[in-house]
Amino acid sequence: MSRPNDAPLRLGTRGSQLARWQADWVADRLRQLGQAVDIIEIRTRGDAQQTGPISAIVDGDAPATGGQGVFTKELQRSLLDGDIDLAVHSLKDLPTTPVAGLAVAAIPERAPLADVLVSAVATTIDGLPPRARVGTGSFRRRAQLLSRRPDLVIGDLRGNLDTRLRKLDDGEHDAILLAEAGLTRLGWTDRLAGRIPPSELLPAPGQGALGIECRTDDAVTIAALRPLDDFATHAAVTAERAALARLEGGCLAALGAWGRWEATTLRLSVVVLSDDGAKRLDAETAGPCADVPAAVALGEAVADDLLARGAASLLRAR
Repeated sequence: MSRPNDAPLRLGTRGSQLARWQADWVADRLRQLGQAVDIIEIRTRGDAQQTGPISAIVDGDAPATGGQGVFTKELQRSLLDGDIDLAVHSLKDLPTTPVAGLAVAAIPERAPLADVLVSAVATTIDGLPPRARVGTGSFRRRAQLLSRRPDLVIGDLRGNLDTRLRKLDDGEHDAILLAEAGLTRLGWTDRLAGRIPPSELLPAPGQGALGIECRTDDAVTIAALRPLDDFATHAAVTAERAALARLEGGCLAALGAWGRWEATTLRLSVVVLSDDGAKRLDAETAGPCADVPAAVALGEAVADDLLARGAASLLRAR
């Protein structure tokens, strides 16, 4: 389903403040390249239901698998139906299972990928008071926090960034964990109490990166998106997502992954934990990475190491 060369690109996005920032950033980049763009807001299931755990959100008449795709499925449906030409996703929200007829055509340069602590009582995880109340909606963050500080009281935290910050300000939590990328993109870094090094708390696969998805048969859109792709970021997040896919862990898995370049070598660290953080498996490897298939192989190698050591039992324990 191709489109005329001179037609504006119809860019689909969620309507949250952060999603709109991301869509506007992509649209501005495309317009600088001479491409007309129209932005179309699409309400996703995850946006419509902002209370309770993500895993309980239903997609139509059935629960979304482990909560996967609740922020992306409506955008993908609109792509397949031809209502939009491209969709901008936070890549950490995009399931690794391929959708027939769709592909991630570009991954721009990554924003800061670390998690950050937002709190008035501490600037580090170790500095939090005993039994401090920490808010997060992420199994990955919860498990890694409890692995380091089993005394912490972890509370569920949902909603857009401004909603999460308001819950902290209202005293529901002593601290909350957020992605640095979101605060940076919205210009809210003044709320950052402390940056947590990725070596201390591994980020979600694809955290800080945008994935721009389109139809595989839309050659015009694919060509328009090609200049936005950053190979270094594309390879790093591909390795992270390949490990996630091989481990069959969804976006709610207690799993972190960190791909980073050391000269011409790509290094990948992955952690898998039980929900309570009591059991933890870490693996790491590095190698040259001249193309995307090499990044996939790197991610799968780390995942195979973890699977051989029993990672599947931790991921299935949810």
